[in-house]
Amino acid sequence: MYMAPKTDITRADILPMEEFVKLRKDKRAEVVAVKKNRRVGVGPFCTFYFENYATMWWQIHEMLFIEKGGEEQVADELAAYAPLIPKGRELVATFMIEVDDAKRRPAVLAQLTNIDQMIVLEFGPHKVRAVPEDDAERNREDGKTSAVHFLRFPFTAEQVAAFRAPGTRVLLAIEHPNYGHIAVLPDAVRDSLAADFA
Repeated sequence: MYMAPKTDITRADILPMEEFVKLRKDKRAEVVAVKKNRRVGVGPFCTFYFENYATMWWQIHEMLFIEKGGEEQVADELAAYAPLIPKGRELVATFMIEVDDAKRRPAVLAQLTNIDQMIVLEFGPHKVRAVPEDDAERNREDGKTSAVHFLRFPFTAEQVAAFRAPGTRVLLAIEHPNYGHIAVLPDAVRDSLAADFA
């Protein structure tokens, strides 16, 4: 039986911390398994982490566990992370530019201004361009981009059907002049992401 994905998280979904602590080890194993098929590396240092209800549920609980801010913190975490849950006809990703060398990192980020506006999913005749979240300005006037971006990929009904079709070859492309790279989504990743559509 098909169950539609959860597209929102509310206060009612947040466990009391003492209950979460008891379940934390098992929940960590569950979310690690979920995330395994929701991560896509593109080129030498860009990674996409596709979010859903399970990943955001875990993120909120971990923030509450680590920071111990109590009830006051719950509203802040919900406000920060609930918008990153796909709403039924979109994919949502945390996009990270992961340069391990701290001395090299600023120079790399300075060459990648507006990279968040040059990302596309391609499959068959379809192109779904990423739309950056506008919660903060992540590209500075001096050209330096942020190491972390939040992206939405809005789909039409036709694109959802094409993406879901078994065997569909999906490419995730970065079209920046200083970072032109493409990755093919493994079938397990495409299947996992296809489940985000309501």
